[in-house]
Amino acid sequence: MPSSLDTSDDIALEGAPLSRHGLIKFLVPSILGVLLFLVPFSMGDTINIGMGFAADGLKALLGDTLPAIATVVLCLSVVLTLVVKSTHPGWASEGMLKDLFDVAPVWVVMRALGALFALMTYFQVGPEFVIAPFTGGVMLNDLAPVLLTFFFFAAILLPFLVDFGFMEFIGSLLRKPFRWIFGLPGRSAIDATASWMGSGTVGVLITTQQYEKGFYNCREAAAIATNFSIVSIAFAILVTTFIGINHLFVPFYLTVVVAGLVAAVIVPRLPPLSLKPNTYYEPVGCRLQEERTGDQGLFRYSLGMAVARAEKAPGPRQLVRIALFNVADIFFGLLPLVIAIGTVALILAEFTPIFTWLSMPMVPVLEWMGVPEAEAAAPATLVGFADMFLPAVLGSNIESELTRFVIACLSLTQLVYMSEIGALLLKSKIPLKLWELAAIFLIRTAITLPIIVVMAHWLVG
Repeated sequence: MPSSLDTSDDIALEGAPLSRHGLIKFLVPSILGVLLFLVPFSMGDTINIGMGFAADGLKALLGDTLPAIATVVLCLSVVLTLVVKSTHPGWASEGMLKDLFDVAPVWVVMRALGALFALMTYFQVGPEFVIAPFTGGVMLNDLAPVLLTFFFFAAILLPFLVDFGFMEFIGSLLRKPFRWIFGLPGRSAIDATASWMGSGTVGVLITTQQYEKGFYNCREAAAIATNFSIVSIAFAILVTTFIGINHLFVPFYLTVVVAGLVAAVIVPRLPPLSLKPNTYYEPVGCRLQEERTGDQGLFRYSLGMAVARAEKAPGPRQLVRIALFNVADIFFGLLPLVIAIGTVALILAEFTPIFTWLSMPMVPVLEWMGVPEAEAAAPATLVGFADMFLPAVLGSNIESELTRFVIACLSLTQLVYMSEIGALLLKSKIPLKLWELAAIFLIRTAITLPIIVVMAHWLVG
């Protein structure tokens, strides 16, 4: 078993000159990673990151074939899983392929359920509550194409951001403020930026990979994934446009940022996150080193850490192998789970009164806070646990602009939604259970709602 502190990938650089080769190996891939994941670009009326534009281009190229491709991928996932589970072939006897297809029975069922929902929806055969445009249709025709294209590029390009020293550079620079404010490693700043500029799912993908590589412990990974994985600015614009408050985007996003930062400070210090152990992923142990040593300046030390990491980065062949496995893991492991859980969540939200019943206690709370049309708004405060876009759907017919503002802001600050982020976390090796995700969702709602309402009364009136 690895030792609790394994810093074999780090180099003691006190006083040692930085090699030109190492500096170039750090700078070129890292700058490319920053441009792809962290810098938003404007193209026409669209604001997105470079990787997002690449994904959109692939999505436009494949067009209407993407739901069919997703259905084939989901069916392949089930077939390959059943073959491996029943015949134990040599090609999946060990390593990555064994981890991917020799899974626990509950994941076999989930993969089968995801494939079944996709087949029913694609061929429009089966009960209406499964194949309806706003349940199975949303998952297969709207979400699956985005996930296929977005994660295809994310899985291939993410090493430029995380494997060539940029995480070490930023982590060392921001170690003190992030430890003091959030109780988290400085490198978690990159997760937050990647989420805010790109996608919350990319932020979660970074977090899970960093946990599995030994750079976050269990508590840190759980806290980062559930508090920094905010949706992108592009999605925020979509929400405000759909709910009819796009003219208030600046105060809207200011409110989201303020409420989100307050929640990020408080939530990790409360159960269930505060009860998570400070232990690292057992197969690798701890590989984090952000503490500055010796008399070096902070910038020089951070640069040295980055160069040391870059010089140990995987070679081209290993990067290709890792990228291919990441794509296979997302397509065959994550996508079926998202389709299965997301479809069930949307069925519960659209065809049962469960969220209306659960939200009844919210009516007097909203009335006490001075939120107009509290009874109509109450279900929208909780339905976001199923899918982040559902609150905007429910709130779009509410007349009060202030109430629509509150619903839109809350939907973005609750963060944990089962149709995507929740499914991704349950699939990951970060030890988070379904009830813990529900508890974190409710805690974030309780913390951010009063802040949002106060700012709404101030900014919207």
